[in-house]
Amino acid sequence: MSWCLSCCTASTCGLCGSVASGISNKSARLAYCGLFGLSLIVSWILREVGAPLLKKIPWISSSETHTKVWYQTQAVLRVSMGNFLFFAAFALIMIGVKDQNDRRDSWHHGGWIAKMVIWLLLVILMFFMPDIVITIYGVLSKFGAGLFLLVQVIILLDFTHSWNDAWVEKDEQKWYIALLVVSIVCYLAAFAFSGVLFIWFNPSGEDCGLNIFFIVMTMILAFGFAVIALHPKVNGSLLPASVISVYSAYVCFTALSSEPRDYACNGLHHSKAVSVSTLLLGMATTVLSVLYSALRAGSSTTFLSPPTSPKGGTQSLFVILYVQPKVISSSKLVECCNL
Repeated sequence: MSWCLSCCTASTCGLCGSVASGISNKSARLAYCGLFGLSLIVSWILREVGAPLLKKIPWISSSETHTKVWYQTQAVLRVSMGNFLFFAAFALIMIGVKDQNDRRDSWHHGGWIAKMVIWLLLVILMFFMPDIVITIYGVLSKFGAGLFLLVQVIILLDFTHSWNDAWVEKDEQKWYIALLVVSIVCYLAAFAFSGVLFIWFNPSGEDCGLNIFFIVMTMILAFGFAVIALHPKVNGSLLPASVISVYSAYVCFTALSSEPRDYACNGLHHSKAVSVSTLLLGMATTVLSVLYSALRAGSSTTFLSPPTSPKGGTQSLFVILYVQPKVISSSKLVECCNL
C-alpha cells in the first residue's frame, strides 16, 4: 500500500510539474484566467456550504446576531481579498516590464507550482483576518466593482468596434444589412427588456419612483447612445451603441433585482430560480470579460485605444450609418438608397 501511495504521489508531482512546464513555455494568460475562474468556483462553494464552518471560527463568529447571509458574505469577501492580493502583487511586480529580456518576465511565465501555493496560502490566510479588516475591504470593493463595470463597458466597446470593422471591411451589401439588422434587434431587445422591468419592479399601487427613474434613465441613455453615435463629429456606428444599450438594461436589472426581499417594489421577491440565473449570468459575464481582456491586451498594444473605422470606398447607405456619418445631398442619398 505504501509503495502504491508513493507511486501515486510521484505521478501527481510529475503531472503538476509537466503542466507547469507547459504553461511556462506557452502564454500564461489563460493560466491566470483559469486561476481567477477557480477563485470564483471556490467562492461559490463556500458561499453555499461554508456558513456552518465559519460559525465555528471564534474570531469570525464574534457575535451571536450574525445571520447566514452575513457568513456567506464573509466567505466570499475573504476569498476575494486573497485573490486580490495575489493578482495585485504580481501586477506591481510587472510594472515597467517591456520585453522578454527583463528578468521579471520569467516570473510572469514560470514558477506555476509556487504561484498556486502562494495563491492558496493567501486565500487561507484571509480566514485568519479579523472582521474589521474584511469589513473595510468589503466597503472598498464596492468602488472596485463600479470601476470594473466601466472596464467591462470599455471591453465591450472594443469587441463591438472590432466586430463592426470586420464586417465593414468585407465591403459587401449583405454585411451592411447584417449590421443594421443586428443593431435593430439589439435596440428592440433593450427597450423590450426595459418594458419588462416596469412590470417586475413597479408593482401596481406601489410608490416605486426610484425604480422608475433608473429604468427610464436606462431607456433615455439607450436613445442617447444612438444619437451620439450617428453625429457627424463622433465618427461612430450603431452596432456598439446598440450592444451597450442591451448591456445597460442588463446592469439595470441586476441592480434592481438585488433590492431587499421584503421591499414592496421588488416584484421578483428574490425567487430562487431568478437568483441562481442572475448569479450564473453575472459569473459568465465576468469570466468572459477577464478572458477577453487578458487575450486582447496581451496580444495587442492598441487595446483600449480608440479604434478607427475604415474610410472611403462604397457610398452605400449602410456605410454612412456604420463607418463615417456625414452630410450628403438629397440626390446622393436617393442614389445610395437605390439598392
